[in-house]
Amino acid sequence: MKTTGFISAVCLFLAAAAFAQMQAPTPAPEVQKLDVFAGSWTLTGDLKPGPMGPGGSMTENEKCEWMEGKFYLVCHTDFNGSMGSGTGLSVLGYSSNDKMYTYREFNSWGEFEDSRGSVDGSTWSWTSDENFNGTPTKGRFTMKITSPTSYEFTFDISQDGTKWTTVMDGKATKSK
Repeated sequence: MKTTGFISAVCLFLAAAAFAQMQAPTPAPEVQKLDVFAGSWTLTGDLKPGPMGPGGSMTENEKCEWMEGKFYLVCHTDFNGSMGSGTGLSVLGYSSNDKMYTYREFNSWGEFEDSRGSVDGSTWSWTSDENFNGTPTKGRFTMKITSPTSYEFTFDISQDGTKWTTVMDGKATKSK
């Protein structure tokens, strides 16, 4: 019995020593590119009449902060427009396995968004699978950084992934 206890104690000590020598994980270098979105933003946009509703204006106030560890940027949103108002929570990150940026959003309308993104220079492109009135649809959200404190955006949809229709466009401005 004493031998079993001694062996268990040695194994526990070795496991603790190995754990103490492990370094904390660090974010992939690509994650740092998301820093452009950190801060408080005001988005104003124009919804086009179509599958998302009758159209009209929309305003969104968004505050994005890094989660401890800087793996994920967490954003809290209040939105208001011709279709109503609500709140949202989104998380942006980077998947080293998929070599793609990630965006997941949940809002007070019960909607969930799961997008994959890429960046080419100053243009961010996000794609998603949507469902409008029971019809499977592709979504594409494009953000063109125009300065450190602004970007222009468009949201397009397509049933076949080749012919796209703009359903919303606008501008975002970062607060000081």
